[in-house]
Amino acid sequence: MYPLKFKEIYHKKIWGGRDLGLIKENLPEGRIGESWEVACHPKGTSIISNGEFRGMGLDQLIKLKGEELIGTHIQKDSFPLLIKLINAKDKLSVQVHPNDEYGKKTEGEMGKTEVWYVMEAKEGANLIVGTKNISQKEEFQDAIENGGLDQYLNKVPVKKGDVIFIKSGLIHAIGEGVLIAEIQQNSDTTYRVYDYNRGRDIHINKALDVVDLNLKGEKSKGIRIYGDGYTKTYLCLGKDFSLELYDIEDKFEENSDIERFYIFTCVDGQGELIYKDGKDVIQRGESILIPASLGHYIFKGKLKVLKSYVPDINRVEREILGEIER
Repeated sequence: MYPLKFKEIYHKKIWGGRDLGLIKENLPEGRIGESWEVACHPKGTSIISNGEFRGMGLDQLIKLKGEELIGTHIQKDSFPLLIKLINAKDKLSVQVHPNDEYGKKTEGEMGKTEVWYVMEAKEGANLIVGTKNISQKEEFQDAIENGGLDQYLNKVPVKKGDVIFIKSGLIHAIGEGVLIAEIQQNSDTTYRVYDYNRGRDIHINKALDVVDLNLKGEKSKGIRIYGDGYTKTYLCLGKDFSLELYDIEDKFEENSDIERFYIFTCVDGQGELIYKDGKDVIQRGESILIPASLGHYIFKGKLKVLKSYVPDINRVEREILGEIER
């Protein structure tokens, strides 16, 4: 096994734009809203773009290599993560996602918790994260049906480098003028509550079933650890995924984990990934999957990478405490 790169899966969206062309050379024509970077979903499965397995689907390689690729603690029949880049030229719908129980019962797939890393934000850009001055679902429904929802939406100004965790049940929307890296559960279930009269379906009843008006949205500051040649920030940790940011000035090195795969997404700069049998260039906007069996590897250069994976929560908590106490 070796580190895997993938062909982008582009999705046109009514709210999409052309800013992904700043970091992608192969952007197709039209209003491109999403690039699925690492995916194994009925609506899009990644095709490997490098090495021996070039041209093979990720789902096929999982069947072929199993635990050697994804790890001993990851289910082979249900890839857990979906990595996207999102460009919003216009506002996305105001929406909410279900939890796992509701998602599996109602839609036949997992719920959706996600985290956003802002790669670029134009002046005045904001995100809708949660609600304000409202606590009852009856008030929420009345606001939707009578056009008064906007006054209850919590709008958060954002800039490059901001991170926001979106738990299932939290009302949210991406505003215009942002480029975002999104790490999420492997689900495409979204319930729209308002769509700026663009003619698409609205899902008020399902949204009312799953919305949690007590959830509050705020930026994630994380826990920062200083290493030799890099800074590491633990941004969020939960049962569905862990997200860490490595700000590399020179290099960092570590070993793969036989229990799980890692995905690294470059959000700034570029560098090299060096491993036992070779090396690869990684540049802004690219994601690369580290197989569970890879062994030792080194990121070298001046770059920022997001590391996402399904964690052993207790182990990561012990790791954080150990690094703080050093």
